[in-house]
Amino acid sequence: MTVKRVSLKVSPQAALRVPPARDIPFCELVQAEPLVVLGNDRNPEILSQAILPSANSCFGPRGACLTSQTGPLWICDMGHHRLLGWRTLPESDKTPADWCIGQKNFSAEGRNGKGDIGPDTVNVPTGICVMEGGLVVADTWNHRILVWKSVPRDNNTPADIVLGQKSFSENLANRGADSPTAQTLHWPCGVQYQDGKLLVADTGNRRVLIWTKPVLTSEQPADIVLGQVDFVTRDENAGSDASAMSMRWPHAIAFWKNRLCVTDAGNNRILVWNEFPYENGLAAHDVLGQSNSTSVDFNQSFYWPRANTLNMPYGVTSHQDWLIVADTANSRLVAWREEQPATENYKALDTTESTTLSTTNSTTLTNAALFGQRDFHEKGDNRWQPASVNSLCWPYGVQCTGSLLTISDSGNNRVSIWRLAI
Repeated sequence: MTVKRVSLKVSPQAALRVPPARDIPFCELVQAEPLVVLGNDRNPEILSQAILPSANSCFGPRGACLTSQTGPLWICDMGHHRLLGWRTLPESDKTPADWCIGQKNFSAEGRNGKGDIGPDTVNVPTGICVMEGGLVVADTWNHRILVWKSVPRDNNTPADIVLGQKSFSENLANRGADSPTAQTLHWPCGVQYQDGKLLVADTGNRRVLIWTKPVLTSEQPADIVLGQVDFVTRDENAGSDASAMSMRWPHAIAFWKNRLCVTDAGNNRILVWNEFPYENGLAAHDVLGQSNSTSVDFNQSFYWPRANTLNMPYGVTSHQDWLIVADTANSRLVAWREEQPATENYKALDTTESTTLSTTNSTTLTNAALFGQRDFHEKGDNRWQPASVNSLCWPYGVQCTGSLLTISDSGNNRVSIWRLAI
């Protein structure tokens, strides 16, 4: 038997990489250096080490809220089961927090402070937002929403209102029942408030709850549900195939101009309502990140991302015309806006493959800004390198306050605040 010699040629391009997707122009989303980095170093040590709770450390921060451009600032320090607060926007890296809610001191940790659940304890806090001069926190593993009527300015300030539970001393998912109601929650992760309306991503129930009337008392039931046809079902994708009305893992909520946006992380997409939905189970007008409303694969079934794909997007926020998304599993931030004429800072992109974000109607959204990766075709935590000041590892939350962007860089155990470049 003779063996034929075969010549092999190795391509410098990894499989499934598409050159045009690597060459798409984009604007820088943020300026070159952050204003401040909290919870960890700008360029952390390569070797991992135990993250002990202190006034200047974070462990997997999931959300942050800069209540104004000068502060106060509150961070959901998820891994240490606490909220950290600063009176004003810190001016130097790793500035110690002024306040702590959820633990007896800055060096303590543990779910609900290793004690009884109450109005000043948390268990995996995730989402956070301001509401009429107060603060709202998604206390995820306590299956409740905590509301402070005024932004807390002291240690262990007790919340004034609880949603999802009958009292501050209870914490069962859906209050221990198999089915949800308009008053119960299961792993709520995201909160948002605008124009008198509170919205909650009730993640474990695969739905978004909306309070259209001011939240004034505990146990107040929601008025509208999205993602399910009623308040008493919690099926994944509403018990059927994915559609423009269903959800698998809703996580964050943002208002983008007149639109309502919900990150449906489990379906690797963003649902967009062009006007506020006042009916239960109303289908979204647009689905971003997928080519249609029934597809759900990450990066549209490609291993490497494109300029129009998403992989478990958890966070979302907006700035003027821009929609900014934490494309979490791709370890990047991407931003789009409606197609418009070129300006000095914005190059209009042509309409070749992978330049336009997939939508399900005629709205044209153009990929225009990126942070965390070198181009739209790259992925990888910290770009497969040791963490640096401009790399990301599973960014979980994003929030805009004026021209400032706050990033909860969960995998790097830090929160960074940047000035937007767009």
